[in-house]
Amino acid sequence: MAQELTVEIVRNPSSGYTVPPPRGERDPAAGGHRDLRILLRHAERDGLTVTAFASWLPPREQWRGARLETTPQTLVSKAGTLRFEWKRLVVDHIDDSRLVVDHIDDSPGPGMRIGGRPLSEQTDLTGHSALVETLVKNLAEEGFDVLDVMLDGNDPGLRSFRAFLLDTLAQEENLRISFDSDLPLPWPMLAVDPSRCADPWDAFLGHRHQVEQASPAYSWVEQMALEPRRRAVTSLNTDTTLDRVGRASDVRDLLDSRSHLTVRTRAEDLLDALNNEVLPEDLMYFWCHGTFMDEGTPDRRLVIKLSDADLIDSAKVRRRRRPLRGRPQRFKPFVLLNACHTGQAATGTHVDHLGAALIDLGADGVLGPQIEIPQVFASEYAYSFLEMYLTGLHTAGEISQILVRAFATKFRNPLALTYSLHCGLHSRLDLAS
Repeated sequence: MAQELTVEIVRNPSSGYTVPPPRGERDPAAGGHRDLRILLRHAERDGLTVTAFASWLPPREQWRGARLETTPQTLVSKAGTLRFEWKRLVVDHIDDSRLVVDHIDDSPGPGMRIGGRPLSEQTDLTGHSALVETLVKNLAEEGFDVLDVMLDGNDPGLRSFRAFLLDTLAQEENLRISFDSDLPLPWPMLAVDPSRCADPWDAFLGHRHQVEQASPAYSWVEQMALEPRRRAVTSLNTDTTLDRVGRASDVRDLLDSRSHLTVRTRAEDLLDALNNEVLPEDLMYFWCHGTFMDEGTPDRRLVIKLSDADLIDSAKVRRRRRPLRGRPQRFKPFVLLNACHTGQAATGTHVDHLGAALIDLGADGVLGPQIEIPQVFASEYAYSFLEMYLTGLHTAGEISQILVRAFATKFRNPLALTYSLHCGLHSRLDLAS
């Protein structure tokens, strides 16, 4: 005989696949962090594919992907324009009130600049707040334009992916984002649509989230373990002509008081050190000059220079450690390359870069600026970063975002956004090896 049963649903395990998760819900297994991984890969016929993995979503919704309709050349060009605009608008900004209008004797001629660049001469820009706010708004729009062009297209799958990614980047905050990309774009300087943000500063990816350019390759290094240490081992690789710039001497004193410090001023000293099986440095700091060499080839070579005349590039660094391949060794520092352009991979799409070479050789992460950075600001940024990193309490990704927000709030200075992490999002000083 049929009998009607009363059913009470006490748990619905499938709801996660049919109902979007509430905003703000954190995955306890992820330690409160939400991780977003973006893979940007070359495809056939000069194309690009993009794939996203969102750790906090239900399993069936975590992976999404599409084929881009924008070419690699277009994106590289847009990235170059973005870097140029940052340098033009901020670093090279000229105060019209400091122009001479008369030519008397040997004084500058009409229209020639005197004084300097007001946004490069000091770290604290609160005295130029109105100007900075206008520039930040313009740069946020430029940063969004790169992202907008990258995801532009008519394919339904691409439009769906675009909506997902732009909504995720704009609606979420404090994501840990790894851009595992074949194209070296200035990710922290990219932005979501500024019209969706109450403040244009908050549109930048480097302000909203922790961001890194991940490496598509894996290091071949078989790392040796070290004995636990009471103090970090560090190095200062420097050009002595910069010793009196900004807070350079304070940075050296900080490293000297908080670590076992080695100072190198010659290229050969650095290259000899790199030839050792065991280079137990926890942190390598470079305070020197960096530039791209135009040698008549399609791609320019990035070099850095210490106090001597020798130039250091990725090929020399690789050559010194190549004989160690396949043997147990130790080279796992976090590297702060505080030299112009060292956070930029190059203008081309396949160029070997000093930072990428250091990662491949075992470095735990590399941080450097995307543009020619004012030296006074660079020294202030270095002191702030190293002071926090040497505590061992924060990862490099956390510090990078903290400093973007701190320099914006305290000094109204946006230049911390130009520093890019190449790997190193999770790098933390670990004296227990």
